[in-house]
Amino acid sequence: MDTEQQLKSLLRHIDNVKVNCIKLADILVDKGENELAIQLIANGHRHDNSKFYGIEWLYLNDITKEKQPDLFKSAVTHHITTNLHHPEAWAGGIHEMDRLHHAEMVCDWAARSSEFGTDLRTFLKDTATKKFEMPIQSKAYREIKELVDLLLDKPFK
Repeated sequence: MDTEQQLKSLLRHIDNVKVNCIKLADILVDKGENELAIQLIANGHRHDNSKFYGIEWLYLNDITKEKQPDLFKSAVTHHITTNLHHPEAWAGGIHEMDRLHHAEMVCDWAARSSEFGTDLRTFLKDTATKKFEMPIQSKAYREIKELVDLLLDKPFK
């Protein structure tokens, strides 16, 4: 992926997240969560800004992933530990995240799911629960599932 493709891909992703943040915020306003909605919209406009700078811009790409996996891994680590919509940025992981960052994370996951043609609900249940040591009985899981259900259309039966 050359620089132009990298930039276009990043801008598409950020736009997808922003659209999801605005959609979820609109639903949150209807539920009376106005402050959360405002903050989510603001976060949507700042989402992944760190990817435009330094180690993330230079090494968070397919070429580095293939040819310099250690630099790619360092860029990924930098990204997920400095952006609060990633559970790894929190000392207590996903269980310590606040509702705002759970909401932004859900908007991010929904964008990635759409970009890769995968199902977000399946990811949440089968992958995220294991990756983040998040039992379905946990408060974090219930909150995240609620936000996913608010954002996504109801599944067909």
